[in-house]
Amino acid sequence: MANIYPTKGNGLKSILEQLEERRSKARLGGGQARIDTQHAKGKLTARERISLLLDEDSFEEFDMFVSHRCTDFGMEDKGFPGDGVVTGWGTINGRKTFVFAQDFTVFGGSLSETNARKICKVQEMAIKHGAPIIGLNDSGGARIQEGVASLGGYADVFQNNVLASGVIPQISVIMGPCAGGAVYSPALTDLFLWCAIPAICLSQDQTWLKL
Repeated sequence: MANIYPTKGNGLKSILEQLEERRSKARLGGGQARIDTQHAKGKLTARERISLLLDEDSFEEFDMFVSHRCTDFGMEDKGFPGDGVVTGWGTINGRKTFVFAQDFTVFGGSLSETNARKICKVQEMAIKHGAPIIGLNDSGGARIQEGVASLGGYADVFQNNVLASGVIPQISVIMGPCAGGAVYSPALTDLFLWCAIPAICLSQDQTWLKL
């Protein structure tokens, strides 16, 4: 494991530079080529969607560097920081809102064990703070390489949907070719929207956004 602590020739500036490099990599999701494919289909990335949804510079991200733990089917050599979902909180018109956005550029936005934990964490924080949660769904469902572990992850997400029902507003938007748990979970929320290609939806101020 690399030494991340300040030593001779490896000071705080170097650590901060390494951290920013990791952040830059995480922001690319599945890579520039996959981002370009999203754009070619008239779709924005998970981060671009969050940026449009929330007040400018209000987003605080959780678990940016989380990656999956799967070692089957060659997955130990395939990992991306964030593991296919961007989670955190920000404000909409100054009001605190929690959000997660599935990243189709990473394994088709599919849900893994660690991906589910990220979503569950933001759900639980929304309940704790009594704030709305918005899910931007763009996922093929459970990650098949992880089998029962990914299905168990969806069970936890569904349980939190039920626990949050009647407690906080839950809003879901279908923003791509979703399947499995990526549509079952939205069906348990209070408001369920879906976008026509190329992913159009109505914003709070009644203007149309291409998401």
